[in-house]
Amino acid sequence: MSTRQDLQEQIIKKAWEDAEFKKQLIANPKAAVKEAFGVDLPDAIEVEVVEESANKFYLVLPESPAAVKDAENVAHPMWQ
Repeated sequence: MSTRQDLQEQIIKKAWEDAEFKKQLIANPKAAVKEAFGVDLPDAIEVEVVEESANKFYLVLPESPAAVKDAENVAHPMWQ
């Protein structure tokens, strides 16, 4: 997996195909990703998995470009 988007697509596909993985992913996302894909997500990154339904939609607001630019001047891990 080379990018966040690639990994995200793989995770979603596996969750759709594997009910046990989906259950583990919701309960403990980092452990499920590590076990299934061998990817260690940084400790500084918090991962929350939520599932949409026919009557519930989640809109994720990414960090603003200004905040990202400011963060470049501060040492902290980023997920590429």
